[in-house]
Amino acid sequence: MTDHKLGTDRRPRAAAPLTAGGYAAYGVTVDLVILTIRADQLCVLLVRRGLEPFAGAFALPGGFVRPDETLATAARRELAEETGLRLAEPRAADHPSSPSPSPSPSPSPVILPGVHLEQLAAYGAVDRDPRARIVTIAFLALAPDLPEPRSGTDAAAADFVSVAALAGAAEPAAAGNVGSGLSLAFDHAAILADGLERARSKLEYTALATAFCPAEFTVAELRRVYEIVWDAPLDPRNFHRKVTGTPGFLEPTGRSTTRDGGRPAALYRRGTAEILHPAMRRPRPAAG
Repeated sequence: MTDHKLGTDRRPRAAAPLTAGGYAAYGVTVDLVILTIRADQLCVLLVRRGLEPFAGAFALPGGFVRPDETLATAARRELAEETGLRLAEPRAADHPSSPSPSPSPSPSPVILPGVHLEQLAAYGAVDRDPRARIVTIAFLALAPDLPEPRSGTDAAAADFVSVAALAGAAEPAAAGNVGSGLSLAFDHAAILADGLERARSKLEYTALATAFCPAEFTVAELRRVYEIVWDAPLDPRNFHRKVTGTPGFLEPTGRSTTRDGGRPAALYRRGTAEILHPAMRRPRPAAG
């Protein structure tokens, strides 16, 4: 999270100052849960904070919203500043009131086309940030295998971390008390958990799983996405029947590939359906 003029004083926080109109002043930030699949593992993009509070802890990329920015513009800028990766800008027709993106840091960031980005939730616990009263808006982004990030601004490092390695990761108890292991700064463990559940649940009733795939993919590659995100094996025949039989889910390209090994497999692209009917049911853990 980029630290703009809030300082690192960890003394007890005074009451929030008031604006000229008598309203409490507070900061607004954006944080990004960016999920991708690398080496057959579900991974999240994290930065290691280079500044207090929580110096040395892992955190989600993000930072403060500037006065002239929309939330989505701030999310894209912070991602580029902290990791060298920039999400492709939405079409002007879709967001006519959005300001032009801020200049990118040097060297130029890597442009990531076709990344799914949606607003996740708002987080406003009074004590979530030890510096001041800060409300954060979290975004969820899903993408195929992404290029290596590079750290910048206040991030000491940036890397993709396996979600499995973060299982049970806790938030640091207090600023400056980071300790060892994979603790996450601020309330980012809770934000990550919400992002994972959003992604897993939306795979049931939308075509969102295709966001983890290249433009053309096989049914086996799509099935592997479901298995990795849901962390559960799926029956190949039942899966093939469901995804190819769901109206608008997949469109055949008329081409095939042998990259999965074995016999040629048909290639598909995402269809026009936004909502899947019938839905794909996530396997539930056995009771007891």
